[in-house]
Amino acid sequence: QVQLVESGGGSVEAGGSLRLSCVVSGYDYSRYSMAWFRQAPGEVHEGVAAMNADGSTAYKDSVKGRFTISRDKAKNTLYLEMNNLKPEDTASYYCVADPGPIFTPMGWVEWAGLDEWGRGTLVTVSS
Repeated sequence: QVQLVESGGGSVEAGGSLRLSCVVSGYDYSRYSMAWFRQAPGEVHEGVAAMNADGSTAYKDSVKGRFTISRDKAKNTLYLEMNNLKPEDTASYYCVADPGPIFTPMGWVEWAGLDEWGRGTLVTVSS
């Protein structure tokens, strides 16, 4: 059974940092593309940072230079390092996985088209 379990969310002031983790089990993690999506209250899910299986990465424009996605294949863990957090980063953050690419030159895969996702971890940034 595939499982994606996120942790690391919390409440911080603007300008602060958090590191999210996602432990993956139940499949050959190294062959999957992975990403972090988020959903703010009243909003749809949006892609934040992604790493395709080939190691290429992509970021939402508003987080470029502040967020970094990485993966430790030995630990079956995906990370999202978030620095200089802003109130607009407040959302539930979800770890997702898919056997195909999550982003291409045509754009990102929509949330509904993704294969697996976790239950999310809440990030709250106060001004």
